[in-house]
Parts: sequence; C-alpha cells; structure tokens
Amino acid sequence: MAGIRIGRILDARGPRTVMTAGSVVGTASLIIIAAAPNLALFSIGWLLAGLAMASTFYQPAFAALTRWWAPEHIRALTVVTLAGGLASTVFAPLTALLASHYSWRHTYLILAAVLAAVTVPAHALALRGPWPPAVARTSTGKALSTAAIARSRPFLFLAAAVTLSAFAMYAVVITLVPLLLDRGYGPAQAAWALGLGGAGQTLGRTLYATLARRSPPALRAAVLIALGGSTTAAFALIPGPYPLLATLAVLAGTVRGNLTLLQATAITDRCGTHRYGCLSGLLAAPAITASALAPFAGTALALPLGGYPHLFAALALVSALAAVMAWQTAPTDGPH
Repeated sequence: MAGIRIGRILDARGPRTVMTAGSVVGTASLIIIAAAPNLALFSIGWLLAGLAMASTFYQPAFAALTRWWAPEHIRALTVVTLAGGLASTVFAPLTALLASHYSWRHTYLILAAVLAAVTVPAHALALRGPWPPAVARTSTGKALSTAAIARSRPFLFLAAAVTLSAFAMYAVVITLVPLLLDRGYGPAQAAWALGLGGAGQTLGRTLYATLARRSPPALRAAVLIALGGSTTAAFALIPGPYPLLATLAVLAGTVRGNLTLLQATAITDRCGTHRYGCLSGLLAAPAITASALAPFAGTALALPLGGYPHLFAALALVSALAAVMAWQTAPTDGPH
C-alpha cells in the first residue's frame, strides 16, 4: 500500500529522506514488536515494519540506482542485489545465535540497535548526491503521463506476468522443503537444497548484465519466466536422485536471481527513468501481494491438488501463462 506513494516521493525528491526516515521507522517498529504487551500493538509494529520495508528495500534502492547510474544502472543494480542476497545468509545464523542466548524480545531489540547504528547514518550521510533529471523513452520524444503508461497494454501485461511469476516463484521456494520431505529425503537434505537455491540466485545475478546486452526486454522476460517454469516442472516430474534435485535447486535459484533484476530493469527498458519510482511501485504492488499470499496459498493448494508434485506442476503452468504474457510487453511507443 505504501510503495506507490513512496515511489512518487522518490521521483520528486530522491532517496535520502525516504530511506533515512524508513530506517528510523524500521528501528521503531522492531522496538514496538519487542515490547508489545498484546496482539494489537504487535500488529501495529508489523504494519510499521511494512512501511519501513517499502522505504528501504529493493524498490527504493532500485529507483535511486536507476536514476543516478542510468544507462549503466545494471551494474549498480547487480552489486546491490548481490549484497542484498547475502542478508539471509548473514542474519539467519546471527539471529539464531542471538535467540539461543536471549529471549526473542531481547533479540529483536539487539537487531533494532544494529539497524539504527548501520542504516540511519548510512542513508543520511551517503545519499547526498544531486538528484538528476529523469529521461522519458518514447518514439516521439514526449513524456507520457503515469496514468497513460499504467493503462497501456504492455504495462498491464507486464504487471500480470510479474505477478503470476512472483506467485509461482515464492510458492515454489516455500514448498520445496515439504516436497523433498514427502519424497523421503531428510530435513538436512531439504535445507541444503533450499540453501543451494540461494547460492544459485547469487550466481544468476552475475549473469544478468550480459543477458540484458544481448536480448530485447520482452524476449528476455518471456525466456526467463519460462525457464523458471521449466525448473518447477522438473521438480514435479523428477523424484531423484538427490544430486540431480540439488542441481535443479541451483538452476531454479539462478533463474530467480535473474528475475529480481528483470523486474528492476523492466520500467527503464520500456519507459526510461521517467517516473521510475511511481511506475515501479505500481508494478511491484500486485507482485508483492502475490508473494505474500504464495506461502499460504501454495501450502493450502497442495492437498486438494493431490500432493506437492501436482502443486509444482500447477505452478509450472502458472509460469507458462506468465511467460506468454511477458512476450506481449514490448513497448508500442518506443524501442523494443
């Protein structure tokens, strides 16, 4: 809900105020969560945390990097996503270590202190560069309004493709472990497969710049989403052996890593940097909603569909539909 409005502020003023304020709100939200005496205040803390995420996560960072570094923004985006991809690698074991020595409330307070000490001064002091003018990309040289772009056929197809792909991708990630457990593999093997997927994401992000130079936006989107669906179908059809499934996990992660950068560059590829923040917020809103629903929906659908292999087959079909839609996203008023 906050992302679209935050995108408009970013377009007008740049990232410094938004991301610094988001860091402050994020710190406050963790303190509220840690101290909450009841469910109501606990929920308020998480709503504030969501506002902080919309102000500090990939979307505002992508908007800032795209405006500052375009047309060489892909390299900057790659560096940030590589660093961001290490977040769970670093903080999952760190949080587990803290939780083994302190209560969950004290763990949250320690993490709040880390967040405040690192991100508030970093955003306040480092994001001081002048905010360059945006560049619109149209064949006529005239900038289209945000509403006109958002209502255009390519943008609607792009939003649908990204949303369906995000739903399938996150449902696969969250249900990979129960799929492997159902097939008789141990919890450690399932966890390793999940971790290998994360390693694949890091690998995939290093390949995207080359892919972007050699393919048009619509083709690139369709192929990457289709490849993601292919790995999902492979999980549905191949029960083993484990080394093959581990390889599939790496390949699936590689595709996911590329899809993150695909979404980050989708607006610029079609419209330039003009109103990137707002358009990116409009594009991300349904995709983030789908990602939030995917863990629940994926698990809930497994039983009526006849098990996790059938769920993965259904998710592969969702990705196939998304790939077809992605093929229709070449801009009609600018270079394809």
